Amino acid sequence: MAQAEAKNTATPQAVESWTQAEGQTFSEWLDTRVARFSTRKYDWDALKFQADYDPKYRRAQMRYVGTGGTGVAKDTNTVPAGHFTFSTMVIPAGNIGPSHIHMDVEEIFFVMRGKMKVICERDGETWEAILGERDLISVPPGVYRTEINIGDEDALMCVMLGSQKPVTPTYPPDSPLAKIKREQK
Repeated sequence: MAQAEAKNTATPQAVESWTQAEGQTFSEWLDTRVARFSTRKYDWDALKFQADYDPKYRRAQMRYVGTGGTGVAKDTNTVPAGHFTFSTMVIPAGNIGPSHIHMDVEEIFFVMRGKMKVICERDGETWEAILGERDLISVPPGVYRTEINIGDEDALMCVMLGSQKPVTPTYPPDSPLAKIKREQK
């Protein structure tokens, strides 16, 4: 395909940020597609409502592509999401990502550092695995998932959700977190 033809060609499912704006140089356009670690910060408040209920739920999100599933919608310091979101999550030793479910998307956890126990539940069945450095799990929609840092150090995970704007997850009906009203940020 000729370079000129490819410049502004987009698939029917393309998002606005995939198209180079009129008058924008190639470099300017691609600069909007870069999220540097030096310009990010860990957001310990994204899931603060959980940590306020119980400190074992304290963890932080650093967003790169889109805003993820935490309900933080106003972070403009990310690469616009097309078909997925991407963030990193720090979970301190002994802390937990509580049981939650995404009905609309798969969720991927890729452990970069640490040791995580992942528990999945559906229809009364339970499955669990220990994930270490460079291990990954893809949790399908409709499956509850819990992540527990069973290591001695902060765990660092990459988290991907398979949608441009995932629906905020819900908690099991018997979870105290299901009863907490959360602020949309």
